[in-house]
Amino acid sequence: MNSLLTDLAARLDELRSQGQLRSLMAVEHLSGGDIVAQGSRYLNLAGNDYLGLATDVALCSAFYAERRSEEQLGALGLGCTASRLMTGNTTACALFEEELAGFYQKEAALLFNSGYHLNVGLLPALSSRDDLILADKLCHASLIDGMRLSRAKVLRYPHLDYAAIERVLARERDRFRQVFLVSESIFSMDGDCADLTELVRLKEKWGAVLYLDEAHGVGIRGAAGRGLAEEQGVLQAVDLFIGTCGKAYGGVGAFVVGRRTLIDYLVNTARPQIFSTGLAPVNVEWLRFVLGRLPAMQAERQHVASLAESLRRALAEEGLRTMGASNIVPVLIGDAARTVAVAEQVREQGYWVTAIRPPTVPQGTSRLRLSLNASMTWEKLAPLPKLIAQALAEQEEGA
Repeated sequence: MNSLLTDLAARLDELRSQGQLRSLMAVEHLSGGDIVAQGSRYLNLAGNDYLGLATDVALCSAFYAERRSEEQLGALGLGCTASRLMTGNTTACALFEEELAGFYQKEAALLFNSGYHLNVGLLPALSSRDDLILADKLCHASLIDGMRLSRAKVLRYPHLDYAAIERVLARERDRFRQVFLVSESIFSMDGDCADLTELVRLKEKWGAVLYLDEAHGVGIRGAAGRGLAEEQGVLQAVDLFIGTCGKAYGGVGAFVVGRRTLIDYLVNTARPQIFSTGLAPVNVEWLRFVLGRLPAMQAERQHVASLAESLRRALAEEGLRTMGASNIVPVLIGDAARTVAVAEQVREQGYWVTAIRPPTVPQGTSRLRLSLNASMTWEKLAPLPKLIAQALAEQEEGA
């Protein structure tokens, strides 16, 4: 054991010297998109509560106000006691899945405990040694881990390079029983969007299965909040539509919607689903409450889009590098240690900004990831671009 601890301490020292050492910090979430950390209050630019629902006190009060009777409060259990194939398939879960299927206009839905939980389970359950998984190079770590656990051959195409998919399939398609095209709709570190129309064209041309992770699209994109697939008009062409409840839904959990045969098969084969205790009824009832309100939140979605557009414009005016077309606004810096230092300086001004470093992003592409939500105002955000530019200039002068 002592030799292991010595080895781990050396590895931690190496991470520290590279500016990649991370640690946990306790925070308190407040309404209006703020947090309290180490006794100070900050505007939270590192969260994923895109509609501001998780910290909306009025909405939370309305949730409980609608459930005042003893019977209704009793349905808000704090635990479901077992896995869903045992006795953990609560009425709340069954109703939420039925409502999800109707909302996304699919035959069926299946709820998982988290997006990571879902993504590490689906591809291993669905694919075999006779199959090919073609995935965008910038797919989330949970998808990468799911690919590693699968027995399929895995190829990762350059980010958003759909011509590369075509070349691979022209060369390889006949060798495989099934081909899974795997992509996010909105990429969490670059904030850019997939061309879903092109992915649908490719999947139909080559007889593939389209696996779309809409973690950063559901709730915040589309006329009714169904995601980027709704916005681009291809929702019904997506075979495995994945959404998370831990971001714009303001809760916990994740889901897949699709054909009934697909969902029934996953109930029987997706190991994270089979061998995990289900979500507490109170969590699922909150998701049902939010789902019923998503279509009416178009003003909130438009507000976030407007904030993102204004912020990108202001960053560019300060000579800062940014990218994307979503409410995730990266500011590219490059060096990991310099990025950490800039984040710390900006944080001193009341903005909770975090440095995104390898291995989350490739070497040399460290960045600040600014995540906007509907509870924010431009008045609060307006000073930020200049503060970042000043902090970066000071770091470059001192290098």
